[in-house]
Amino acid sequence: MPEPTKKADETETENILPPEQNKPQEDGTAPGKEEKESDIMIVILPSDENSSDTTSSSEDENDSSAADVGNESGERKDSVWSMGDGAPEEAEKQDNSQKSVLFIEKPKSGSISVGQNITFVAKVEAQDLLRKPTVKWFKGKWMDLASKAGKHLQLKETFERQTKMYTFEMHIIKAKENYAGNYRCEVTYKDKVDSCSFDLEVHEVSSAPSIDIRSAFKRSGEGQEDAGELDFSGLLKRREVKQEPEEPDIDVWELLKNSNPNDYEKIAFQYGITDLRGMLKRLKRTRREEKKSAAFAKILDPAYQVDKGGRVRFVVELADPTVELKWYKNGQEIRPSGKYIFEHKGNERILFINNCSLTDDARYHVTAGDEKCSTELFVREPPVLVTKGLEDTNAYIGDKIELSVEVSEDDANVKWFKNGVELPLEGKSRYKVKVEGKKHTLIIEEGTKADNATYSVMTTGGQSAAKLKVDLRPLKILHPLEDQTVRIGKELSLKCEISENVDGKWYKNGQLLQPSDRIKMYHKGRIHRLIIDSSLVEDDGEYMFVPDSYNVNIPCKVHIIDPPKVHLDGLGDDNTVTVVAGTKLRLEIPVSGEPPPKVMWSRGDKWLMDSASRIRGENYPDSSCLVIDSAEREDSGVYRIMLKNEAGEDTAHINIKVVDIPDPPEAPNVIEVGEDWCIMNWEPPACDGGSPILGYYIERKKKQSSRWMRLNFDLIKETTFEPKKMIEGVAYEVRVFAVNAIGTSKPSMPSKPFVPLAVTSPPTCLAVDSVTDTTVTMKWRPPDQIGAAGLDGYIIEYCFEGTEEWIVANPELTDKTKFTITSLPTGSKIFVRIKAVNAAGPSDPRLHPQPILVKEVIEPPKIRLPRHLKQTYVRRVGEAVNLVIPFQGRPRAKVSWKKNGAHVDKNQINIRNSENDTIIFIRKAERIHSGKYDMKVKVDNLVDKATIEIQIVDRPGPPQVVNIVDVWGENVALEWKPPKDDGNANITGYTIQKADKKSMEWFTVIEHYHRTSATITELVIGNEYYFRIFSENMCGLSDDATMTTESAVIAKDGKVYKNPVYEDFNFTEPPMFTQPLANTYAVSGYNATLNCSVRGNPKPKITWMKNKIIISNDPRYRMFSNQGVCTLEIRKPSPYDGGTYTCRAVNSLGEAEVECKLEVKGGVSFFRLLMQGVPPHIIDSYMQELQASNPDKK
Repeated sequence: MPEPTKKADETETENILPPEQNKPQEDGTAPGKEEKESDIMIVILPSDENSSDTTSSSEDENDSSAADVGNESGERKDSVWSMGDGAPEEAEKQDNSQKSVLFIEKPKSGSISVGQNITFVAKVEAQDLLRKPTVKWFKGKWMDLASKAGKHLQLKETFERQTKMYTFEMHIIKAKENYAGNYRCEVTYKDKVDSCSFDLEVHEVSSAPSIDIRSAFKRSGEGQEDAGELDFSGLLKRREVKQEPEEPDIDVWELLKNSNPNDYEKIAFQYGITDLRGMLKRLKRTRREEKKSAAFAKILDPAYQVDKGGRVRFVVELADPTVELKWYKNGQEIRPSGKYIFEHKGNERILFINNCSLTDDARYHVTAGDEKCSTELFVREPPVLVTKGLEDTNAYIGDKIELSVEVSEDDANVKWFKNGVELPLEGKSRYKVKVEGKKHTLIIEEGTKADNATYSVMTTGGQSAAKLKVDLRPLKILHPLEDQTVRIGKELSLKCEISENVDGKWYKNGQLLQPSDRIKMYHKGRIHRLIIDSSLVEDDGEYMFVPDSYNVNIPCKVHIIDPPKVHLDGLGDDNTVTVVAGTKLRLEIPVSGEPPPKVMWSRGDKWLMDSASRIRGENYPDSSCLVIDSAEREDSGVYRIMLKNEAGEDTAHINIKVVDIPDPPEAPNVIEVGEDWCIMNWEPPACDGGSPILGYYIERKKKQSSRWMRLNFDLIKETTFEPKKMIEGVAYEVRVFAVNAIGTSKPSMPSKPFVPLAVTSPPTCLAVDSVTDTTVTMKWRPPDQIGAAGLDGYIIEYCFEGTEEWIVANPELTDKTKFTITSLPTGSKIFVRIKAVNAAGPSDPRLHPQPILVKEVIEPPKIRLPRHLKQTYVRRVGEAVNLVIPFQGRPRAKVSWKKNGAHVDKNQINIRNSENDTIIFIRKAERIHSGKYDMKVKVDNLVDKATIEIQIVDRPGPPQVVNIVDVWGENVALEWKPPKDDGNANITGYTIQKADKKSMEWFTVIEHYHRTSATITELVIGNEYYFRIFSENMCGLSDDATMTTESAVIAKDGKVYKNPVYEDFNFTEPPMFTQPLANTYAVSGYNATLNCSVRGNPKPKITWMKNKIIISNDPRYRMFSNQGVCTLEIRKPSPYDGGTYTCRAVNSLGEAEVECKLEVKGGVSFFRLLMQGVPPHIIDSYMQELQASNPDKK
């Protein structure tokens, strides 16, 4: 399909909004298929003013037909709509009226003039979006405008963080007439899609002279050869055409141009325009200037019109009759047939189309060589006339109403109107249309008052109107409401029947009733029912039903009755009411009954009739009260209430129980006393006050005090209690309170005084310390609990195995925790126990669990070597060695040490032996202390040995020699020998560094290298390098490095460059401080630092002084110097550390000094004030005032 031509100098942006193009129809598809579905069509055509012509009028036709042929089917799908389907604009509005998924604000249609600017805005809320949505702008259905952005179209996106709103804008700048049309904005986020359509109208700046468009549809001749052709000469020459007398004096074009596009169909239908699309399209083409064609001497007229069933004739005249000529319909070539007849007359080429139908309404063009010309054919149906009009009709509400009209054609398109407004006939409309040939009937199923109106019908050739009047039908009451008497709680049902099926309202005592869960209203046909479930007393009254639209009411009376009843739901199963003695009882008993019943109270056979008595009854409309003023225990008993009314009677019995606090219990007895506790018991009170005893409270006090203290806050149900946490040696008394549901009794009499006192707990950790042939030594630990009486001493007792006689080993108490029992027979077995004694007596004994054999036992020696000493024990030079090795062996084990087979020199290594372990200690280890140490423990002839290997390591020495083996390219090969001194540890690697000869700054190139040869790569050509190597073992790098004696020159390839000789620059300078010290405040107890910076060459020596005294070897000060920055750190300063600090820098060229003052403030309050931002001078004044106000504190 050929594309529309463009001017060479026209930019792409000038055609950013071309007319919509769709795919051409496939072969065999009727181009007018959709047009058959309706009689009236609206076509929106693009403006062709900006199209370009190249050579002749045929090229102008190429430009337009290329777009029209390709778009013919697309235009008819996108822009042609039928009456039954609704306008595309209306469909878009219906779509836009639906709830938007993503849009907050949609673009709105607009109208501008040619050359003006317009902006369309769309907003999307980002509250629930995790990322920015995707927005696309389209022209028509498919043209994406993102690729057309330029001078005339700009797209903009913004995001407001406060409101979380995305704003998308489309700016159209200097609009052209062909920019008009339908646009669409589409936003996409994940699986959500939202779309909105809007229209743009572009008007010409100056309107063309008024033209009677309908005059163009005048036939050029009747019965002539060119009958059916349209005469457009009046339009082309812009001359005024005298209108026919029968035509109305209305400019349809101006009417259409000034109307809403939604009204186009109505206007076309009203003024009988059957081909509005062709009219609008031809009008625009009349503005074109005809171009001459080289192939055609005479081209086709712009448009032809023919009645349905008629014949049309297309004629062109060729300039060259030998040129091949082809005819096309909607881009498809036309072949000769009975319908299409081709004729040649000289240079004229004629196409006849017989028996024209709506499918022949299309665009035709003819090609002659490379040129073509085109035209439009419009097939017009004859107008539909009203042969029998509507008639005025009267009806009643609820009747089925029918309005009929007859027209001249079968199944014609007829529109119905009510008071000038078209009736909706689609979907669930109340209005239905029945078509029977030429007869059309409007049906209204159930007429209402709202149907009173003037109804009209309109066809393409006529109209008719009539009035419809809907009145009420006279109402008759077939079954009135009846008065009812209903028992309370039963269902109340009211029913009436009227002659008409109308709705109505129910009233009670003049108030409108509303349906609810209890009140239900039913309407079925002519019967109305009111049902009230579980009727109440409030439902008593006058009811009335009033039909809608009628001044009639149907009344009745409802009376609700209820027998008397006493409601005792809140009194429990036995209807017992408990009242506290001395209080007032006011027992309210709900009662019910309609009419209100008479209430009487009685106790036994006596009626309580006196309203001034202490015990009386008080009656109210819905309850009755039994009142007892200042209740007494004698008021307990059964009371009876009796209700009586005309509907019956009811009786109930109520048990009144008067209760009081219990009597106090008897004085408690203390039956057992402990260290800080005692056990007491008591008897329950003689009278519980009419309510069961719930528990007891216990109080105690010191005998000399009058203040009692509660011991339990939770009631104790038993009559036994154990007070605790008392002080030994202090006399106490206790008393008891009884508690029931009413309250707490008075306290009991105090118990007899008692004093808590207890013996100590048994001694702990009793064990055998040593055994000989005649003695046994025992050791133990003091008791866990000694108590206030203290500990006087211990008693040691023993007995021989097989006897029960305990012998005291110490006649007098011993305060030691170790004792030796002497004069024991050898070989005997004894049991031993220990007792702790204080003022309260001896404690429970602590017995040794096993019998002890009185005989010295030889324990073989056993060295328990710690796990970490079972492998080589490694320490660095200068570190301390402290090894503790436990062993066992009795009696009198002997320990000896050897190093590498020789006795240990005790002047270098300290060894201390005890009965259970031996300690080897070296204060400052040296490498000579390395070796194998042998330990031997001997008991008599039994020996145990152990060996410990100690390795003292140090940093290794540097490699012996480093040689440059080879230099090639950017590489240098190095070799070296391992160091002579490995530091008493294996060499773990080497570190290689390089330095440029110019700067001699060393840089590490390889670390942890294990071999003794390496290749250094990526060296800079033209530089000269030295290399040095450090040895490394487990202690770290060697202190020194071995450097190559020669340098390696990385020479350039080719011509040798001779370096110029420069005189060395003198970089030496005396010391100078670039950053002085600043006066500083410090907080006592928190580290403080003083900082300054200095430069100088040679590097100056830094000395710190306090009050002009050099600081040296003081652990409270730490000095640092890094890249010229000097730092003095004072650890946890005190006020004594305040003063003037000086930093001195000295080198061979001179010296320099800077100083500052340091003031140390003590206390946390100064630090807190300083952290809060208070200036130091204000803090100092505050501290001085604080010290002045407290002169006693120093």
